[in-house]
Amino acid sequence: MDIQFNNLKQEKGAIGIIFCDHNCKLIGYGKKLDQLSKKHLSNTINADESFKARKSKNFDYLIVHNPQNLTLSKLYIFKLKNIKNASNRDFQILGGNLLSLIKFYKENNIIIYPDGVSASKLSFVNSTCEALLGFLLASYKFTKYFSKRDTKKKSTKTKIKIYSSQFSRLEKNYETVKAIHEGVTMTRNLVTEPPNVMTPPELAKNAASLEKIGVKVTILGEKEMTKLGMGSLLSVGRGSEHESKLAIMEWKGHKNKKKKPIAFIGKGVSFDTGGVSLKPAGGMEEMKYDMGGSGVVIGLMKTLALRKAKANVIGVVGLVENHIGNMATRPSDVVKSYSGQTIEVLNTDAEGRLVLADALWYTQEKYKPELMVDLATLTGAIIIAIGNEYAGLFSNNDKLSKQLEDAGKIEDEKLWRFPLHDKFDKMINSPIADMQNISSGRGAGSITAAQFLQRFVNKVPWAHLDIAGTTWSKTNLPTSPKGATAFGVKLLNKFVSKYHEGK
Repeated sequence: MDIQFNNLKQEKGAIGIIFCDHNCKLIGYGKKLDQLSKKHLSNTINADESFKARKSKNFDYLIVHNPQNLTLSKLYIFKLKNIKNASNRDFQILGGNLLSLIKFYKENNIIIYPDGVSASKLSFVNSTCEALLGFLLASYKFTKYFSKRDTKKKSTKTKIKIYSSQFSRLEKNYETVKAIHEGVTMTRNLVTEPPNVMTPPELAKNAASLEKIGVKVTILGEKEMTKLGMGSLLSVGRGSEHESKLAIMEWKGHKNKKKKPIAFIGKGVSFDTGGVSLKPAGGMEEMKYDMGGSGVVIGLMKTLALRKAKANVIGVVGLVENHIGNMATRPSDVVKSYSGQTIEVLNTDAEGRLVLADALWYTQEKYKPELMVDLATLTGAIIIAIGNEYAGLFSNNDKLSKQLEDAGKIEDEKLWRFPLHDKFDKMINSPIADMQNISSGRGAGSITAAQFLQRFVNKVPWAHLDIAGTTWSKTNLPTSPKGATAFGVKLLNKFVSKYHEGK
């Protein structure tokens, strides 16, 4: 897909997209084209009673073929609903709807005239860029493993032209749009890849690829982690033939390179069989998604580097495969974490917290971050609690929680905060070690998992995002085809830009 920007003009034979408000009044450049057509456009609208009456939940449009006195071969008139109160997400959905229209009619030479399309809380440039972001996100396809049956068939590249009186500003801001899109795409690709391809070493290679755009990357293998004493993380991958890794990504974009970084830590279980505590066969194929947290962190670091974020940021991902083998960790084994704390492993399928435990401690000890946010497809219990619309939020800091929640609302990647309390913490005490990796009862599974992580945080402001219900979707969403969603990339990018850049 090729997106270009230029000043307002027509183009012979091209397809135009203009906009009208909910009352079917043309806005922006649509008014000018209406004048040039000698009211042909507005007369067509007024003559179509069904178009004026339609109030679809998604979008409404009217097609004008060969509009009079215009060089455009066809015009789509897009009806906007409550545009003045629209949010970032509303404009992203608008962009997704535009793509649906173009794909349905198989158009490949499109001019969009966005002038006049804005909300009361968003500038025209921001509104348009959010729509472009939605357009790009909705265009995602993963076709890598389809066989090429027709080598003679040539794909037609869709040309999208944005013609606006503010085209230079749009073109400049589009660079940020592309950075977000590339980060989201990378995350979706990583999460979608099959587990025989996206092994821990391969995930580490993808993290290392960010060096090309200015990210410093360090990869620790099992030898280095054994020397450091990361017995908790290493215990998870003992049954796998693939070497466990810890990937550290550093971006120093703040003017003060010595300023404390903010840190994002991701769970990267490339495939989760459950280990000796074997999962049932039904649904196990979805466990390739269990590296979703690491995918978000890697994609986020790509976005931040591409848009040259003015912040110091650390991304750390623990990369393992939880498999069965003659060296696999057994239920009732005791392992020693990097922090020195001992863990009784009662269930090898509660492995993500074992990975994050060492990753969190390593991050705070090595980099002394200002704050830490971890992401993990950690518990099925979070889906039971809040379904697939929200991710669970757990934190030791009210300010950090509020900032993350606000960023999530802006991007429609919503968070719901859960409590942490000493009474929950006591539920993971072990009779033979410092703690056990699951609680002594059946209740509060997501909370006790977060309490476990908190034992590896000390007093650093910290938040844990349980994204088990939001990492993938079984249905198509407005800006995301079914499958990997990359939930968290936009949220955390907004969190960085809104609260931490240049400060």
